[in-house]
Amino acid sequence: MTTWANMNLQDSASPIMEQLISFHDHTLMIILMILTVVAYMMITLALNKNVNRFMLEGQMIEVAWTIIPAIILIFIAVPSLRLLYLMDEIHKPTLTLKAIGHQWYWSYEYSDFLKVEFDSYMMPQDESNKNTFRLLDTDNHTTLPMNSFIRIIVTAADVLHSWTVPSLGIKTDATPGRLNQCSFLINRPGLFYGQCSEICGANHSFMPI
Repeated sequence: MTTWANMNLQDSASPIMEQLISFHDHTLMIILMILTVVAYMMITLALNKNVNRFMLEGQMIEVAWTIIPAIILIFIAVPSLRLLYLMDEIHKPTLTLKAIGHQWYWSYEYSDFLKVEFDSYMMPQDESNKNTFRLLDTDNHTTLPMNSFIRIIVTAADVLHSWTVPSLGIKTDATPGRLNQCSFLINRPGLFYGQCSEICGANHSFMPI
């Protein structure tokens, strides 16, 4: 989970999140190069009093500053689209979990083998101890297998919610009357925390995952 003063993304627990972190770093380097060039040009313009008379009518520079950003956008768009399709791909799932958002708690169903249903509420602050995280721990944890493709079906019973676990790279909207699905694979053991990421009402910040 994220910790105090942590500026980076959370450690990944799924291959998709590893790809997302890699794409984030790739895009950040491109932005850094653009910022460096633009800052250099602005400082040069401010400090340099010379005028190049051949640049006053600049067809060449206009061609350059149209083509170069287009090439940069291709370098961002191609890995972005690849990742988008990877995130939407549903493999043959080993297990299907259904998450239903309520005001303001989550309920879960494991319907593959036995009809198992339970509600997951946030731990009250007066019951929490030193080993629990404030506003993040629940009374019933969702248990999922490692190294298995898991499909999650997300819906809501009342208002819009969003089932989000950052370290798994998962963020799926829970819409009343609609089933949204996504797939993920957990590649390391651990306890992973998330929260509803859709502003769903007064107790929005009190429905952790």
